[in-house]
Amino acid sequence: MSRPHRRSRQQQQPQQYAVVPQTSPSRHGSYSSNGHQHYPYQHQQVQPDYQYQQYPQQYQQQLQYTSHVGGPRSPPPPRLPTVQRHESRTSGRTGLAMGVASGAVGGGYGPYAVKTSNPSYEKEHVHVPPPPPVQPTQSIPQYLYDKDPDLDDALHDPRPDPSFDSCTIFSLRGWVNAVALVLIVVGLVTLFAGYPIIRFFTHPAGRVHGFNIGGINGSGQIPDLNLPSLIDPDTPFDAYTRTGNDGKKYNLVFSDEFETDGRSFYPGDDPYWEAVDLHYWPTGDLEWYDPGTITTAGGKLVITISEKTSHNLNFESGMLTSWNKFCFNTGYVEMSISMPGSPKAPGLWPGAWSLGNLGRAGYGATTEGMWPYSYDSCDLGTFPNQTARDGTPEAATTGGKNDGPLSFLPGQKLSACTCPGSDHPGPSVTTGRGAPEIDIIETQVDVSRFVGQVSQSFQTAPYNYKYQFDNSSSATTIYDPSITRFNTYTGGIYQQAISALTDIDSAHYNGQGYAAYGYEWCDGKPTWTATSASTGPDSISEVSQRIIPEEPMYLIMNLGLAPSFQLQDYKHLQFPSKMYIDYVRVYQREGVKDGVTCNPPNRPTTDYIQKHIQAYTNPNLTTWASAGNTFPRNRLYDGC
Repeated sequence: MSRPHRRSRQQQQPQQYAVVPQTSPSRHGSYSSNGHQHYPYQHQQVQPDYQYQQYPQQYQQQLQYTSHVGGPRSPPPPRLPTVQRHESRTSGRTGLAMGVASGAVGGGYGPYAVKTSNPSYEKEHVHVPPPPPVQPTQSIPQYLYDKDPDLDDALHDPRPDPSFDSCTIFSLRGWVNAVALVLIVVGLVTLFAGYPIIRFFTHPAGRVHGFNIGGINGSGQIPDLNLPSLIDPDTPFDAYTRTGNDGKKYNLVFSDEFETDGRSFYPGDDPYWEAVDLHYWPTGDLEWYDPGTITTAGGKLVITISEKTSHNLNFESGMLTSWNKFCFNTGYVEMSISMPGSPKAPGLWPGAWSLGNLGRAGYGATTEGMWPYSYDSCDLGTFPNQTARDGTPEAATTGGKNDGPLSFLPGQKLSACTCPGSDHPGPSVTTGRGAPEIDIIETQVDVSRFVGQVSQSFQTAPYNYKYQFDNSSSATTIYDPSITRFNTYTGGIYQQAISALTDIDSAHYNGQGYAAYGYEWCDGKPTWTATSASTGPDSISEVSQRIIPEEPMYLIMNLGLAPSFQLQDYKHLQFPSKMYIDYVRVYQREGVKDGVTCNPPNRPTTDYIQKHIQAYTNPNLTTWASAGNTFPRNRLYDGC
């Protein structure tokens, strides 16, 4: 049985209950007594918690006229007697309670509409309206105790629910729970065990054995992000090492096989190469270099020269460089090249060469006072024209061609004589810096035999007297005189050339055949060797040792036309003509430190280039002064 309601312990069950009227009669049909109207209201009145009291005699009389709800209208109730404030407190409370219980007091106005006796106020008469007719009812109000169970009885029953002890296999809820658990377990097993097994047998094995970004290699360390690397993945494995002419092992440190067709070399398109857009005026070229003339096709780099009007010039061609992107120092560089044109038609000038990173090819402001210096001494060799202020030595004025001036160079801009605190790239102001040039090949035609030749040269400054380097066999060695000989051109007022010419096979032209060309910092040979003795001190011109380049060198490939190099045979030259490069590879000895960088600590360049970025990015600036700069003071020539 249900627990007794808590209110049942506070009051006795009444003998009979009165119902508060639930609706108001129309105004014209309301009850009245002695001119006073009484209106029943719709809302139920909260019954006070007290013992049911019998009405006085005058109220009992009303019950004789009461009928059930919906019966005939009861006669109007008699007027209630006047209740005075001076009545006893007990009788006043009883009358008030009966008035509230019947709804006659406070039925429509909220808080009780009468005031209780209070000795502090004057006595006054208050007329209490008679109660409305009381109608019997068979229902018990919701706020009184009933025998039906409450909704919260189970919360107060300490006994266990007997149904919890029952167990049956015919429970729908149990079967639903069991099936759900089985499905979850099967799904997890399928996801983590079944799916990998199914995929293993239905998909071929992948080439990337790893699951990092891009996969991992066999060592589990290096992710394959498909980013460009210094070594082209298309390079054959047998080309990853070589034995130098000094008998030592050289490792591949950079390569480009040009196997991807349609590459673009406009600025920003390639991580290592950039085609220039300029006129190469220093050598009086007849063509304009345009990036659109260089691309890759058939696994080769192709540079095309055309007879085409461009920027008021009659020819258009291309020059590709790795300036300030890829540089190296020491080692061996090799290119496989097929020459343009024909050995029967002289005039084209294909070149593959390297230059110190502090001088940008075609940007005259950067090469003034830098090219082709490779000098680390503080003496007369750093002066303008290799001449002291007093005009000495005599070799400076008569040591050139036809007993003319030896040099027209403005002096070494970044010499070992630089005053402290001056604008110098370092590592110190006592380190001579420059932009030396080493040519892998510059191709010409021996018109006496119509045989193609490649000129391989080391361009340097300051100069020997009459530009004559030490060509003795102990200093500069030619290994096969039948195909190689010293170049008759040894220099001029703007450069000195330690150079040799080597015949090439006429089959190695126009993409029909290729030959490997290169140079190596070593004691070896294949065609000829220039040693430090080749450019040793010269007592006549009063210059010291010209060093084998220690600058970071970048690579250049171009195809041009210039009468200063060789006169053109326009009758037999054919346009367009193409120069093909099959690959570029750079090797260095094992253990070389900082050998592949444009900013090595012993020859830094980055900060200096950034400081003078206008000169390095504007090809129309032809002098250092036009870029708003001045040469540092030379402590021997200018004083500090």
